[in-house]
Amino acid sequence: MEIIIYDSNLERIGVIDNFHSLIWTRKFYEPGSFELHLPLTAENIAYAREENIVAKKGSIESGVIESISITDGEKRSLVVKGRFLSSYLERRLIKRFTFNGRVEEAMKQMIQNSVSIPKLNVEANKGFTEIVTFQATMKNLNTIISKLSKSSNIGYRIVADFKSKKLLFDVYKGIDHTLGQFDNTRVVFSTNYQNLNDSSYSFDSMKTGTKAFVGGEGEGTNRIYVEVGSGSGLNLREVFVDAKDIRSNDFSTNAQYLDALRQKGYEELNKLEPVESFECDVEPKGNFIYKEDYDLGDVVTLIKEDWGLKIDKRITEIQEVYENGGMAITPILGNPFPETLDIGE
Repeated sequence: MEIIIYDSNLERIGVIDNFHSLIWTRKFYEPGSFELHLPLTAENIAYAREENIVAKKGSIESGVIESISITDGEKRSLVVKGRFLSSYLERRLIKRFTFNGRVEEAMKQMIQNSVSIPKLNVEANKGFTEIVTFQATMKNLNTIISKLSKSSNIGYRIVADFKSKKLLFDVYKGIDHTLGQFDNTRVVFSTNYQNLNDSSYSFDSMKTGTKAFVGGEGEGTNRIYVEVGSGSGLNLREVFVDAKDIRSNDFSTNAQYLDALRQKGYEELNKLEPVESFECDVEPKGNFIYKEDYDLGDVVTLIKEDWGLKIDKRITEIQEVYENGGMAITPILGNPFPETLDIGE
């Protein structure tokens, strides 16, 4: 496998075809990362420069070098690390932004309203219908976009078009490949299918909320409250959400302001949902082929018969490991550390 190195202007510098290992971690809700271990040669040292771009054939993502480690002597090594190009968004602030509308439009408008990132273009809207109402002041651009992604299940990425020397910001959704649907190919990871190797599962409901009381502007009996969520008996878990940071005069109508308060309540409840995740090693070219039958962001079915476990979960992360001429992949289904849109933090 070839690894191609570009400079920050997307000009090709050279090709690396001899490396010790590469860990390529793709993420749906945030920038992925990479770690590349190379022979310590003069040529590789020349490639290992901050801001150079690492591209891998067959991957839509590329990474920017942010960390370089060189060791000489008996343990000669060269290690470069970084994150995928969507991490460029972390270099910008949202000065002041109030929005009521579609999530993908919010993401793209925030980018267009921020200090421009060289060569970055925003792709046309896909027409995703998820709605959000929020305001953000002096917040990190990538942090807010990542939280919007997690609250809407809309992924995002920056893709390098090396031919046209452009960077393209785009959003995307995964495909439903679960056992219960009939429109797409069904993808099932199961011991009976012999496509599951080492596995780990976690579930935690200690910090759970089902109904939120959201407090907006005002004091005492004049304070504005809205309620969202539901539950009864032992299934009712109430939480209070302080939303005084959301100001009514930032919205055109009172209805939009109340929607923003409700949005804050739903965000808190989403953050307080039970945490459930599954991590497993799978064969990239087994009975289901990686990037053909399933990919990052897709929803698949997992059945672990001996654990009595059957779940439908989104693939939120995939780690590709290249070493000794082979490739191994580890998908993570669900999100072990969920974080939903909470602009106030």
